Amino acid sequence: MERAEKKELVATFNTVAKTTGVLVVAHNKGLTANQVLDLRNKMAKAGATVKVVKNRLAVRALEGTDAAGIAKLFTGPTMVAYGADPVSAPKVAADFAKAHEKFVVLGGALGKTTLDASGVKALAELPSLDQLRGKIIGLIQAPATKIAGVLQAPAGQLARVFNAYATKS
Repeated sequence: MERAEKKELVATFNTVAKTTGVLVVAHNKGLTANQVLDLRNKMAKAGATVKVVKNRLAVRALEGTDAAGIAKLFTGPTMVAYGADPVSAPKVAADFAKAHEKFVVLGGALGKTTLDASGVKALAELPSLDQLRGKIIGLIQAPATKIAGVLQAPAGQLARVFNAYATKS
């Protein structure tokens, strides 16, 4: 890799570290090419990305960012997963680590907060942004449907009373 390519890679990863919601660092020693491809596909479906970055370049790229605290995690063969949604990348990484023992989550960063492996797993257990939005919409709609049901009940009762008088006569 030439010097210009290295500078471009450092600049790109620096931008990623500044703009993404979450970074997850994991060891990938011993994964096959098919397993890495499977991980990339799962991350892409979740709206996240996985990259293999040289450790020294990643440490340089993290300087001056909120995620600089995870620089110590870059030892050995590492992969970085990141995404705008703070739950998607940790969720996929934690699920993949359960299924593949050679994929080991080391830690990550959520904004200025540095996470260890258990912090990433805890973040993975949270509902995704889309699930939270669905719950909020359900909560907002529930009172409206209940009010409509309550308002319809007296009208229905009146209709049954009128029907009873009509059939009685």
